[in-house]
Amino acid sequence: MGTCGRNQQVSAFGGRIKTRSVDIGLSMGVSKIAEKTYMQKLNIVGLSVRTSNNNGESARDIPALWAKFLTEGIAKQIPKKVDETIYCVYTDYEKDHTLPYTAILGCAVSTLADIPQGMTTKTIEVANYQKFTAKGNLNQSIVFNEWMKIWNTDLDRAYTADYEVYGEKAADTSQAEVDIFIALKD
Repeated sequence: MGTCGRNQQVSAFGGRIKTRSVDIGLSMGVSKIAEKTYMQKLNIVGLSVRTSNNNGESARDIPALWAKFLTEGIAKQIPKKVDETIYCVYTDYEKDHTLPYTAILGCAVSTLADIPQGMTTKTIEVANYQKFTAKGNLNQSIVFNEWMKIWNTDLDRAYTADYEVYGEKAADTSQAEVDIFIALKD
């Protein structure tokens, strides 16, 4: 899951990130190696919805957000995109993942000027993140299953902005890789 102590160029973020592997203890005695990652600032433009993980609300809201994003060709309407990567950002948490938060589905942009009507913006500030990777068939809930693992970790989460990255490795939905970045407290 990456290389320890090596700088990696990530063009979508316009800078370098530093990673190191750490052991994250999960419930039921299972452990997983994940990467602690320092991420550069990222500007996102897209659609948003306010939701919650209670009573299946996010299980309805987030797929509906994806459906609108894809069927209306929202990615094509976003000006000054850095690339074709799609980000699903979870932010504006009331407290933690058990209370309401905002989900934003969009693309990274080079500037927040000229935002199309009806779209929202989010600047993800420079921060430390724990990186997880969901691998497999996207139609078999691999991303949700990875979130279930994340929710059961002892991470010292910041609850500022967490996000999923749907880049080139997610293009083949039957063998996808989706990186999930979890903001950590300093």
